[in-house]
Amino acid sequence: MSEAIKVILVDDHAVVRAGFRLLLSSVPNIQVIAEAERGEQACQLYLDNKPDVVVLDLSMPGIGGLESIRRICNRDNHAKILVFSVHDEQVYVNRAMMAGAKGYITKNSAPAILVEAIQKISEGGEYIEEGLLKNTTGAGNPSDYRALIESLSAREFDVFCLLAKGLTMHKVADELCLGYKTAANYGTQIKNKLKVSTVAELAHIAMALGVVKK
Repeated sequence: MSEAIKVILVDDHAVVRAGFRLLLSSVPNIQVIAEAERGEQACQLYLDNKPDVVVLDLSMPGIGGLESIRRICNRDNHAKILVFSVHDEQVYVNRAMMAGAKGYITKNSAPAILVEAIQKISEGGEYIEEGLLKNTTGAGNPSDYRALIESLSAREFDVFCLLAKGLTMHKVADELCLGYKTAANYGTQIKNKLKVSTVAELAHIAMALGVVKK
């Protein structure tokens, strides 16, 4: 019998992690060895447990999912990370894969997709759920915006998404566990990089990319 695939689950919702664990416990060759609710915890658990695959959400307090991917991959360039997210927009898929993830599926996918993705990634492959990599074109020339978005750091991208969704800077700071002044500095850096001056312009770019639904 082949050795079980060791998995760490990373999601800030305990109920979601419990569902993942229950599902994966029914698969003979997959074993959940640890759980984390924040990216900082996931980075430490990765070093302590050396899992075969990390199943990770993007939207978490603290350093967030994208920065977690980047840090884990910087420490181990052979890390195998599968993003399991509510976000199905291509810009999220691109950012996650650029950060070092080996796969991306949505939380709306069938349970069998999660199992298949974990197995394929553990074998050294990549797995992106069918239909996620769409050739998006439309209002505002998203391809031009996408080049600008790629200039944002992982934390800047998190702040950009929250501002574009209408959160105030105070709420952005609370959501990401940042000081207000730090969040405001990120906001200024984002506007400078994207060459805009208002949150409304940020929202327009986000809508063109599909980060915010119209």
